[in-house]
Amino acid sequence: MWSFAAKALPAGVMIAAIAEVGRRMPAAAALIASLPLVSILGMIFLWHARPDIENMAHHSQATFWFVLPSLPMFLLIPVLLRIGVSFWLSLAAGCVLTVLLYLGMVHFGPRFGLRL
Repeated sequence: MWSFAAKALPAGVMIAAIAEVGRRMPAAAALIASLPLVSILGMIFLWHARPDIENMAHHSQATFWFVLPSLPMFLLIPVLLRIGVSFWLSLAAGCVLTVLLYLGMVHFGPRFGLRL
């Protein structure tokens, strides 16, 4: 249990810091949020649990391919907000789009030789 808490605490602190910085400086918070800090922490914890080069290489490569389907969400949400769609509906639409793109990546990725 302590191990889980020690892993969850840095991620929670990062999210809280992004929210606090975002109240005054939205662009700075976006920059912090865009940094792959959670991915880096995840790789460190994964390496500590299973120091296997091939496993880490596969994890890192799969992370790259799974980031791509999440990017359109960050374009859709501001478009919807600017045309008057509510925040919650815009967020939900962005999440639905991301899930659909993830499903597409899982389905079509291996057909193009991607190991996911």
